[in-house]
Order: sequence, then C-alpha cells, then structure tokens
Amino acid sequence: MDALRGTGYDRGRMADAAPLDLAVEIAAGKRALTLANPVMVASGTFSYGVDQLKAFDVQRLGAVVSKTTTLRPRAGSPAGDRIDETPAGMLNSIGLQNIGMDKLVRDVAPAWARWKTPVIVSVLGSTVEEYGECAARLEGVAGVAGVELNISSPNAQQGGMEFGQDASTAAAVTAACRRATTLPVIVKLTPNVTDIASIARAAADAGADAVCAVNTLQAMAIDVRTRKPRITRVFAGLSGPAMKPVALRMVWQVSSAVSIPVIGCGGIMTGADAIEFLLAGATAVQVGTATFRNPTAPVDVLDGIVAYMRAEGVTDVRALIGAAKG
Repeated sequence: MDALRGTGYDRGRMADAAPLDLAVEIAAGKRALTLANPVMVASGTFSYGVDQLKAFDVQRLGAVVSKTTTLRPRAGSPAGDRIDETPAGMLNSIGLQNIGMDKLVRDVAPAWARWKTPVIVSVLGSTVEEYGECAARLEGVAGVAGVELNISSPNAQQGGMEFGQDASTAAAVTAACRRATTLPVIVKLTPNVTDIASIARAAADAGADAVCAVNTLQAMAIDVRTRKPRITRVFAGLSGPAMKPVALRMVWQVSSAVSIPVIGCGGIMTGADAIEFLLAGATAVQVGTATFRNPTAPVDVLDGIVAYMRAEGVTDVRALIGAAKG
C-alpha cells in the first residue's frame, strides 16, 4: 500500500467512507486562490506539466508549479555533471535552464488554460525590477493562476538565493511583484539563512499572499577518485528525504511567525510526510524530488492523505493544519 506507506494504517482499520473536504485556500480576498486539495508539485521537478499528462491525471492535483522561468531564455549550467545522487537525496545544479517568458506565454499557457488544476508560474529575475517585469508579463494570461517568486535557488548564477537571504531585499522583490500583478504572489524561501522567520515576515509585510518553505540546501560532493567536485559548478542544491527534518522545522517556525498560508516543501515522499507538514502548520505541500523516483508520487501522496483522514475520522483537512502545536 504505497498510499499508506509510513502511516501505520491499513485498509482494514479505515473508517467507513464519508465525504471529505480537502480544499485549502492559499490566497484570500480579491486574489483568492482555493485548491481542491493540498498537494502541489514543486517547481523544477515537473517542467511545465504537459508531458506528465501521460503518467497520471494532473487534474487530481491541487496545483502545479511550473519550472522557474526568467524574462529571457537561459541555457543553464555548463555541460557536465549537473545532478548527483546522495544518501537519501540528490544534488542538482541545472542552472535554471528555461524557455523564457515569451515562449511560456505563447506556447505553454494555452495548454494550462484547458486544465481545471491551477498553474502557478515560478519566476526569477537578475534584479528587483526584472522580477516585477516577469510578474507583469503574466498578468491576465489565461491559464496562469498565480506567481511564485524564486528568491531562493542556490544554483542560479544571477538572481536567486541572494534575494532571499536579506529581509529588506526579499521585501523589495515581493513589493515589486505585488505592484506588477493582481495574481496571488507566493514567495519561496531559502533554508540557507540563520533566521527564516524574519525573511517570511518581511515578505508577508510586503504583500505576499503565501510563502513556501523551503527551497534546497546549498551543498556539494567530491569524487575521491578524481579528487574533483562531482558537480561541475561545485555547489548545488540538496533535496530529497535528507532535508525533510530541516524543512519541517522551518515550516513550524515560519507558520508561527506569519498569518498568511505556508506551503511546505522538502523531502516529502509519502502521505505520512505530507501529514507531518500539515500538522506543523503548512496549509499545502509541494512534492518535488520524489517524482524522479516515482512519477506518480504526487497522487500517491494525495491518496495517503485521504487514507489517513479516513482512518483518523478527520473529515476536513484544515483541521490538521498546525494541530501539532496544540
């Protein structure tokens, strides 16, 4: 039972089927965005979602977050080693290779417009102004339901993590995008800071509708035979189960510091993992690295959440949000 793996439950213990309310709201007011369920797909692990239609029904997901896209196309990191498997995780330094905003709006967004599942576009700029311009380009585009600001990527040569390591800079990026669009704005936080709560508060005060905690940890690996770094650009982002305890701790801290929704991300492989993040204060979760091993991981996680709720007699998923805090 993959859907129940790690939960300690089996079908024999599950309560009689009852209607479940899985809907969660990750943006309120004029920019309201309600998801049918709390399971999202993390940016960078799902490309633009179109090819995944062959693997499973994308319409079952709460939302899809696109590959991070910049104003102009990027070639990404130099040819060589971009990915390396680590114990309980992986390193990646793709360098945010992407098709650019023009092609996304012209060629990809029309496909999203036919989906019932909302698509949130992850954007990255080299300057504060460029972030704002990316957000402005998405305003009014059919098929785009929100914007996620990547101020946290540890392997972008220009833009990324440095914007998310300083509260005032994070606020400036958020404010620029808030002025540029009426779409919901989600800020993806970096774990590579000493006080993530202060960064989250700065983003919230600057107009973010939600924050996502967290992106990858900066890391590296060395090949002892060649005595060279395994990743061509030396440093990379660590993702997967190895970083789940860190991400979970940060979700707890961030959700205690802000009143806007928090989206949990980092090492979520099963329904049980997702439940932990909800109990820690996350309103929704993003599944990322798990899809490289199991392409159907996002829907398996959703099935696990449903199985847990039925076994525990929980009919509204919102009752789980922050429940571990007492």
